Amino acid sequence: MRHKVEGRKFGREKDARRLMICNLVRSMVEHGQITTTLAKAKELRGYVDRMVTYGKQDTVHSRRLAYSVLGDRTLVKKLFTEIAPAFQDRQGGYTRVIKSGFRRGDSAPMAIIQFVEESAVKPKKDNIKAKDLNK
Repeated sequence: MRHKVEGRKFGREKDARRLMICNLVRSMVEHGQITTTLAKAKELRGYVDRMVTYGKQDTVHSRRLAYSVLGDRTLVKKLFTEIAPAFQDRQGGYTRVIKSGFRRGDSAPMAIIQFVEESAVKPKKDNIKAKDLNK
């Protein structure tokens, strides 16, 4: 029986599950929103909220804890300088999960997970302009 056992297993072993969650957190910090299955999005909420809480503290210890999950100094810097200051007055609930239908291949329920504050992560616009093909 699984009474009071938290977390989802996703049919993976512990190491693969940890890497999957770390990759999802990295993508979330990098892009601001991602599309994934509903179960993964719900599980990801807690990890991303924990990263933002680390970013709000801004100590050496919290930076090292964030680095242990993110594994990239530029993402840690982005978390502590851009994302976390946008949530300084908020006590929790930094992400939202929006259901977005079902995946075509296996009908898995899909969801979009994104930061609540629009100013937390601004999507980068491409500087490449479309070439005029009529010339």
